[in-house]
Amino acid sequence: MELRITILCENTAGATAKIIGEHGFAAFIEKGEGNYLFDTGQGLGLVKNASLLKKDLRTVRKVFLSHGHRDHTGGLLSLLKICPNLEIFAHPDIFLKRFSVREVQGKEVKSPIGVTFSMQDLLKKGARLQLNKEFLPVTEDLFLTGEVPRVMPFEKGDTRLYKREGNHLVPDPILDDQSLVVKTARGLVLLLGCAHSGLINILHLVREKFPQDPIHAILGGMHLGFLDEDQKWESIGALQDFPFDRIGPCHCTGQKASAELFQTFPDKCFFVRVGSVLEV
Repeated sequence: MELRITILCENTAGATAKIIGEHGFAAFIEKGEGNYLFDTGQGLGLVKNASLLKKDLRTVRKVFLSHGHRDHTGGLLSLLKICPNLEIFAHPDIFLKRFSVREVQGKEVKSPIGVTFSMQDLLKKGARLQLNKEFLPVTEDLFLTGEVPRVMPFEKGDTRLYKREGNHLVPDPILDDQSLVVKTARGLVLLLGCAHSGLINILHLVREKFPQDPIHAILGGMHLGFLDEDQKWESIGALQDFPFDRIGPCHCTGQKASAELFQTFPDKCFFVRVGSVLEV
């Protein structure tokens, strides 16, 4: 076994007794040189599910945060109680004040969706923050994309998402959205948090950084479920320009879009839930 990724937090739960699903994402990464965590869910399921799935959070060497939304960062303080002095990799924008803005029964509803802690809260818990904006090799075969260039005109993002600037809310491009790339003997494994920067934009960056490496698997939230139909289908169509062996949509991909991916790539697509494992 070169690489094993176990899903600890996701919207749906598998068959293991007592594990819980939540709107969020976290993946436990086991490699020969050590264990890592990609995102921490919203804080309800991380510790409980890790215990039930027999994944020892005390062995985590580094944490990678995909972006500053609470459904990906909410378990971080609980994790720091178990692993003080943990090294955390994130974009400096994760601490922005963020909101979703929706219309409910004719009224505008603003809901906070940003992180529930400050930088000082993390430092007091002993966290060692590594704030990065650029593409970053973490080890010889683990890489963070950093900020993803927005090159595809049809990938416009989620128009419901805002950030606070002064006394006003302005559209949030979520520049801190980053993904994790793992090099394996079978090809690259791309781990996504929410792909707010655009699934196809991310794949273009991966191809640019690793022009000779095939893509073995794409796994995580693809945010297709929150896009309009035209953008969703353009993204699914453009996927065919990037050969890959397997694709595991989950979290913000949405059930309908996940089913449509399965119909488009029936021999490559697999559904993901808490307890799912990708092994290379």
